[in-house]
Amino acid sequence: MRANWFELPVSDMDRAKAFYQSIFNIQMAENMEMGTSVMSFFPFETDQDGATGTLIKQETYVPSYEGALVYFSVKEINDVLPKIESSGGKVLNEKMSIGEHGFVAHFEDSEGNRVALHQSA
Repeated sequence: MRANWFELPVSDMDRAKAFYQSIFNIQMAENMEMGTSVMSFFPFETDQDGATGTLIKQETYVPSYEGALVYFSVKEINDVLPKIESSGGKVLNEKMSIGEHGFVAHFEDSEGNRVALHQSA
């Protein structure tokens, strides 16, 4: 078993999309309405391992600093960290070693979610 999907709650979809597109240098999908939800999907290649997910705006989804923590895999954490504050977020923990498993850093996104970065050793 492995995780294969995540949903990050947002209050302002345009602001959240701009934040993630800026810090990861990606293009997210156009907004999609699904019932009472509005979603924008992170890029994903079907032949690659790992989970993907979406930003989601819906009445019952509330951005949170507590609870589950989503880690985004990046090649170099120090390439992403400088973009976080200039894009409306806040760096919580700078890059730190986790031994043979690489490095991690934590940040707060533009919506108030606590999120993390992981870099392989």
